[in-house]
Amino acid sequence: MSAAPSILVSRVGAVGVIELARPDKFNCLSMTVHEAIAGALDEFEAAGSGVRAVLIRAQGKNFCTGADLEEVEGLRGDADKVDRFLALGHKILSRFEASELPVVAACQGLALAGGSELMLACDVIFASSDFRIGDQHAQYGLVPGWGGSQRFPRMVGLRRGLDMLFSARWIDAQTALQWGLINYVVEPDKLGEASLEYCAKLATRSRVGLATMKRLARQGMGRSLEEGLQLEVNVVARELMGEDVSEGLAAFRARRPPVFKS
Repeated sequence: MSAAPSILVSRVGAVGVIELARPDKFNCLSMTVHEAIAGALDEFEAAGSGVRAVLIRAQGKNFCTGADLEEVEGLRGDADKVDRFLALGHKILSRFEASELPVVAACQGLALAGGSELMLACDVIFASSDFRIGDQHAQYGLVPGWGGSQRFPRMVGLRRGLDMLFSARWIDAQTALQWGLINYVVEPDKLGEASLEYCAKLATRSRVGLATMKRLARQGMGRSLEEGLQLEVNVVARELMGEDVSEGLAAFRARRPPVFKS
């Protein structure tokens, strides 16, 4: 296992793990943390890395309670530094969405403000039964700076999204599940096992196949249904000629698990 400032980076089989490691500061996000996450993603996405899924988790009682406000306070007098701070956060969260690897988050305790923005950029979310999510910006005269004003309304609808932003209220895990903000709710002592087991299952899939599904789903969200369907047809026609499809069909015929090369 290798260490990076304020995060831990490790491998569990074919699963790359990024662990927020500032429990004394509720795993708040600084430029150093974002840069370390970027380095981990570079490592996992590199050709020949063997990583086929990414798990983001956190130490301590809470997943992440937002940006490092001490750092934010220190940046306020310098517009260039503020722009860099915001741009870096956007860049990292957009990388979660654009990565060819599935990105899974395991969230316990609180995901607030920038922590909720980080979570919303992931592909699949596991949460503990004691989990709560909210956006605290309005409470302190702030505005979301890492995508909260865009991802919340897109995921839960305009009225719910604006209510979350305006009220700064927290919702619990079951409400977040009903609204589609998270995928699975598990008991706190099962969160690590369940999320890692899920990632390990993804690691047995075709890396090309999952990357294609992710790209189609995310690109299709910004298009009409007709355009999205055409995009799918164009891509799948090419994918059918690939080695992983040949292996998948051969495994189906032989009634054995496939072994994908990608």
